[in-house]
Amino acid sequence: MNLISPVLWQFLVHWMTNFALFPPEASTIAPESDALYFFMVLVSIVGLTIVVLLIVSFSILYSKKRHPQAIQIEGSTLLEATWTIIPLGLFLIMFVWGALLYFRIYTPPANAMNIYVVGKQWMWKAEHPGGQHEIDSLHVPTGRPVQLTMISQDVFHSFSIPAFRVKREAIPGRYTTVWFEATTPGTYHLFCTQYCGTNHSAMIGDIVVMTPDDFRKWLAGSTSGDSLAQDGERLFSSLSCAACHNTRPDARGPSLANVYGSKLTLSSGEAVTADDAYLRQSILNPSQHGIQGYAPIMPTYQGQISEEGVIALVEYIKNLNSDYRVQQTLNTTDLLPESEGKTAPAAKSPAASGEVKQ
Repeated sequence: MNLISPVLWQFLVHWMTNFALFPPEASTIAPESDALYFFMVLVSIVGLTIVVLLIVSFSILYSKKRHPQAIQIEGSTLLEATWTIIPLGLFLIMFVWGALLYFRIYTPPANAMNIYVVGKQWMWKAEHPGGQHEIDSLHVPTGRPVQLTMISQDVFHSFSIPAFRVKREAIPGRYTTVWFEATTPGTYHLFCTQYCGTNHSAMIGDIVVMTPDDFRKWLAGSTSGDSLAQDGERLFSSLSCAACHNTRPDARGPSLANVYGSKLTLSSGEAVTADDAYLRQSILNPSQHGIQGYAPIMPTYQGQISEEGVIALVEYIKNLNSDYRVQQTLNTTDLLPESEGKTAPAAKSPAASGEVKQ
């Protein structure tokens, strides 16, 4: 910018922004992505210029008019090595630079705020942990990493935010993730960049970036009253999951308290990490993900629970830090006749109960 007129710079920025030839940089990763892009463009322009100049020069210097008789020109090892090593070096720089950028974009920070996104023909549905639901819109704060955990309910989609320089495919039956940290408040375009059917062009939306204070106000005013984990707890209870997944000595299923992120051994002897993808597959295809020491008696819920329902169950299990809530659910749905007339146990305080984290 310091090498050209400030007036010219402002004109170029205004022109490229208004004509949508170059979207604004509204995330922390955008300048780094643009730096790689412009480096590649610069290398391409320089290479093109050299090739064109050589073609024109050779056409003049070695024309038939200047050399009626063809002259054999022997090769130069130094010249051949030069035009091989220099392009190779430039390509390796692009490769390493691009790989580092790729891994940074697709490796979210540990403190990132997670938001679930479900793609379906032809809309985007966002699920916030606090229970806020959005259709074709996503509200995020500035200055905070945001991780999107995405899945498609039908066909392949692609979640693209040009201003953030991020794009990630939403795939049926599989979670994918991407993250960003917005820097500038405003409203930015959201596109689906994977052809997904007749109304693909209408699968658009808005990314609304707000200051942290405004975002907190939006969260408070947009909640449905229950968090995503609470929705999952209700579904967990309605499906009678606590009948097997409890801490009783005769429990037919493993305890789910603190299971998220832990190492598990499957019936096949394979060791796995209980992440979002594993929890989802265990709910929909339990026979393929049975835990060692337990009989494979859990029924499949494939086709019985929507993707939103699976997300709520996963969020509930992720936040389950003890079996207290599971046991309470079991006690209220499995009362024995001889227990009538007995005094109910005193309620525990939230600090001691190990209830679902909100």
